Amino acid sequence: MADEVLFEVADHVATITLNRPDAMNAINPDLSAALREAYRRVDADDDIRVAILTGNGRAFCAGADLRGGSPGSRGAAPGDVFSGPPAELTRASDMRKPVIAAVNGYCLGGGFEMALHCDLLIASEAAQFGLPEITLGFYPLAGAPIRLPRSIPRAFANEMLFLGQRIDAATALRYGIVSRVVPADQLLDEARAMASTVAGYAPVAVRAMKEITYAQDDLTAPQAARLDTVLRWIVGRTDDSKEGARAFVEKRAPAFRGE
Repeated sequence: MADEVLFEVADHVATITLNRPDAMNAINPDLSAALREAYRRVDADDDIRVAILTGNGRAFCAGADLRGGSPGSRGAAPGDVFSGPPAELTRASDMRKPVIAAVNGYCLGGGFEMALHCDLLIASEAAQFGLPEITLGFYPLAGAPIRLPRSIPRAFANEMLFLGQRIDAATALRYGIVSRVVPADQLLDEARAMASTVAGYAPVAVRAMKEITYAQDDLTAPQAARLDTVLRWIVGRTDDSKEGARAFVEKRAPAFRGE
């Protein structure tokens, strides 16, 4: 894997670190390709049950590397929009396994959108969030105008989208963008503790939980309830669900195997 993204695995947890600190981990083609490869590795390796996404240096990710021009206009003509599948930034939401965003610093533009596609978001006290595209005449590339109003109250989302101003970690916690804010030197320990907890659960049950949390956005309540029933039936037929019941009765920790 390219040096733009570091990848390590320990105890069923993959840690993916964006590694262009001199450029605030801004997204260029090499970083984007390396991150996609990291996500493919996580998704394909059954020994990996959860991933952590973070950044090296002062930034989580400061968005697109603008030295190549407007991120929304590179390498395409207007007619190309209809010639094939839509262009796609790396998206944790497309993976089968949960991803924890450990936001260590500046989290702006495409970097913020990258974090929004993660399943769990925590931040250091030094983190800052923003969507500055509107201030530069750009349009967000990876779905923030859709995803953010579905994630937090619309009034807060619209303020971020239309004003393009940064917010600090405490405000992100108040808005509901992140679930926890911790001192900078505790961020990775907190993320690893969360990841270790999730990795200790039955993998099929965890994947089913991710499926329903995303799928229900596009379903009516009755449709979501039916999918919920199907997923509950699938999980209930796994060996891990039987192991969990036995362990509860026997007053011991369950040994889940992903089966």
